[in-house]
Amino acid sequence: MLEEMISKKYDLLKPFLDEKSKRLFAAAEALSIGTGNISIVSRATGISQDTIKKGCNELESGKSFSDDKIRAPGGGRKKSVEKDPTLLSDLEALIEPTSHGDPESPLRWTCKSLRNLAGELQNIGHKVSHARVADMLHMLGYSLQANKKTIEGTEHPDRDKQFEHINEKCKLFQGEHQPVISVDTKKKELIGNFRNVGRELRPKKDPIPVNVYDFKDRELGKVNPYEVYDITNNEGWVNVGIDHDTASFAVESIHRWWNLMGCKSYPDAKKLLITADCGGSNGSRVRLWKTELQKLTDEIGLEISVCHFPPGTSKWNKIEHRLFSQTTLNWREKPLTSYEVVVNLIAATTNSKGLEVKCMLDTNKYPKGIKIEKKQVEELGIIHDEFHGEWNYTFKPKNMVN
Repeated sequence: MLEEMISKKYDLLKPFLDEKSKRLFAAAEALSIGTGNISIVSRATGISQDTIKKGCNELESGKSFSDDKIRAPGGGRKKSVEKDPTLLSDLEALIEPTSHGDPESPLRWTCKSLRNLAGELQNIGHKVSHARVADMLHMLGYSLQANKKTIEGTEHPDRDKQFEHINEKCKLFQGEHQPVISVDTKKKELIGNFRNVGRELRPKKDPIPVNVYDFKDRELGKVNPYEVYDITNNEGWVNVGIDHDTASFAVESIHRWWNLMGCKSYPDAKKLLITADCGGSNGSRVRLWKTELQKLTDEIGLEISVCHFPPGTSKWNKIEHRLFSQTTLNWREKPLTSYEVVVNLIAATTNSKGLEVKCMLDTNKYPKGIKIEKKQVEELGIIHDEFHGEWNYTFKPKNMVN
């Protein structure tokens, strides 16, 4: 980072610089880096912005305003942390109360703004401003941080082996010119004049007006986009459901993909590989998912194999990055005011690598609560792989079963 580079440079030169040299060094750095220059250099060196501005004026004018007023070593006002030895430790206790054994911190549930921190430090007897708090936080190595999604839950011991198993199976199917698809349901979306995240270029001060509150429209409701991504051909299919996201809906979405796209792309196909998450409507433990897949394989005559990603690893499913992200980018900032808008925006999705997407509205009803007994699944004759058969299994059409 630029700030870190300036700080290291200043620390190396600092022992050899007097007050004037420090000021001119900081000013030269500020003038050389452009926008936000003075504040960046101030944070990096600890020199006040006013002092740096003064140095900038000197360099730009070519005249020194205080050639005969170089402060003697050790001169000048002492830093707050030197005059108040407990200031830094008290500030750290306010920033991270749980890590410093203070669950009763007054700012535990409060926004830790600079002014709130300064105010609380003043309440316990420290004389400090919010600007000085900012300097001390920088000194302590703190910066503004957002939450980051990294925790996936308990990692399965065979997680990496399952990734390898899926990869090998995909290569095998692709080598035989058989279709390989990645499937999943995108998050539900409200239909109506609601705010959609993202920003688009528009005339200044002319944002699209949307509803203040995101209350579901009783007539329009929500949509469930179930997406199918053809890994080999870089093609997407999205079935936009308006009812429940059930296993029947998931399998019907795959069925529609095959009838409208898959059979045309793979006219000689004998089998199909589906990679899916371990949970949701296409989860590895969902009995309805398996009975519906058996019906599908019987109808289209293809041997269907399924490989599930281990629990907590949905981001490794290719559809997340190849299709989900692209459809989200394409409708950013655009209110999804009708089913037609949703379908058209999804169908218009493309990228620099030639992604093509087709989309259809699914008005069928998919009731929840359909119970499938364990015995019904056992009678399907599912062929389980030797490696984690609960994640990897195959359905054969009835006319192919001995």
